[in-house]
Amino acid sequence: MPKLSVVVPFYNVQTYAPDALKSLELNARDDFEFLLVDDCSTDGTPDLLERAARELPGAVHLRHERNGGLATARNTGLDAARGEYLAFLDGDDWLAPGHLARTLAAIEALNCDFVRTDHVRCTGRSRSVQRVPYGPESVVADPRAAILPADRATSVDYPYAWAGMYHRRLLDRGVLHFTDGLRTAEDRPWIWRLHREAASFAAVGLPGVFYRRGVSTSLTQIGDERQLDFIRAFDQVLADALGDRESDRLLPKAVRTYCAIIAHHFGSIERFEPDVAKKLRIMSTAALGRMPQDVLDQVLDSMDVERSTVLRRLRGGRRAPSGASA
Repeated sequence: MPKLSVVVPFYNVQTYAPDALKSLELNARDDFEFLLVDDCSTDGTPDLLERAARELPGAVHLRHERNGGLATARNTGLDAARGEYLAFLDGDDWLAPGHLARTLAAIEALNCDFVRTDHVRCTGRSRSVQRVPYGPESVVADPRAAILPADRATSVDYPYAWAGMYHRRLLDRGVLHFTDGLRTAEDRPWIWRLHREAASFAAVGLPGVFYRRGVSTSLTQIGDERQLDFIRAFDQVLADALGDRESDRLLPKAVRTYCAIIAHHFGSIERFEPDVAKKLRIMSTAALGRMPQDVLDQVLDSMDVERSTVLRRLRGGRRAPSGASA
């Protein structure tokens, strides 16, 4: 059994894949495997991965015959993974040399289900370190304790699968798989399930993942209908919170986060194609109607006026905006 399996999906990233592959080479060990999942790319990415499978120690090239999206590609890698520990990287990002070994040493020393790491956000030539929104560092804790409070950024608002490392027992229990077919926000129900169902975790710093922003092929930059999958993703978050043994505690956070993401999309609605923008309005109104209305009332009363006004209008204007805190 390899010590670590790293799942790396690729889709039409021939410009950036060499950086990702070189960084894997600088992290390679005899007991590491790299599962390179080509999600039916139509550019030069498959050739790069075929060469990597020959030259990169521990590399395995897996290819989809049909494009399935990031969630499905990650699941393909997870299904093939043999390691005692699991990690992720996206094909347009890269790692600092030795980052995987340092993170592995941290999770083994702490003996917990998973660790979360900081990362470096890269926009053009700009670099900024993004921290895990959880206070204690290198202290093992209950993952549920990192979900709340509802009105502040917490660990479930830091959903990046590649910002961490995970023990295989989570994979064997079905906790690490993603909702198949989700094209965006696939990390959201995943991070909530992780924090609800794992037994232990720690934040460990270690900002060794370089996350590339502003990539033209990324779904975060494209305003087509695939972006609307965030509705399906957060419907799952909401359903899971409703079914949780602590639903009364978790629902305000789930509803508030769902509302914040809806408001975020309306804040940049001009980037959507007209038909998609119309569908966004219809689907968001329906989503607000599916939320527990008493919890939604409390959430809207606690949000800032700008966002609550947008959401109340979508909801149908049943209440006038109240003076709300930020």
